[in-house]
Amino acid sequence: MAYESGSFEAAIAAASGEDADLRAQILAGFVESVVTHIDLLGRARCDGNWEVAAQRLKGLGASFHDGELVSLAERALDSAPGDPVAVRHLMDYSARLTAKI
Repeated sequence: MAYESGSFEAAIAAASGEDADLRAQILAGFVESVVTHIDLLGRARCDGNWEVAAQRLKGLGASFHDGELVSLAERALDSAPGDPVAVRHLMDYSARLTAKI
């Protein structure tokens, strides 16, 4: 998958324009989706479920030009299913992201 690097904040701004409420809603939806997919990744007990959850996180990160999420998802893809370090890094990322809203 080709990844066009850009700014996460610029992607949010492009989608919301001058509307602060819309920006908050888009960011909240992004955070909710990230949290949900990290939870799915953490509960994955087979290669297939792990890979699907990590690919979804990578795609979400690419859609919003969030290079950190893409990188963390790629690390998870390179890890063994259930790798607690990969999940912990993603949970730390999620906590930082949640603090933004």
